Amino acid sequence: MPQDMPPAGGYQPVQYKRNLPARGFRPWTYLVGMHLIMAYGFYKYAIGVREQTELAREKMWSRIHLIPLLQAEEDRDQVRRHYADKAREKELLGTETKIYNSDRFVRPTFTYTPGKVSQ
Repeated sequence: MPQDMPPAGGYQPVQYKRNLPARGFRPWTYLVGMHLIMAYGFYKYAIGVREQTELAREKMWSRIHLIPLLQAEEDRDQVRRHYADKAREKELLGTETKIYNSDRFVRPTFTYTPGKVSQ
């Protein structure tokens, strides 16, 4: 019995590897995309920090500019209370008494406290 021989030119090569296409993009594409997204995030963060700083500065200056107005309001209230005390004193005593040696207004150095204090 004669032996079978390979065909002339040999057999076709056996395909043992899987030639699947690579899924997705190349790795450097993902790396560049990630860095672009992070750069955009840092950019927005820096803009937000600058805006917060500007708002804090504006708030501070608005408070600084309001101080004279609030001080004047408190001074008017003090003067009103002073004249009310003088009128009450004149009504009770019948005459106006002078505590100080001048007529210049002096801010009171005492505060009103409640009459009954629980212990």
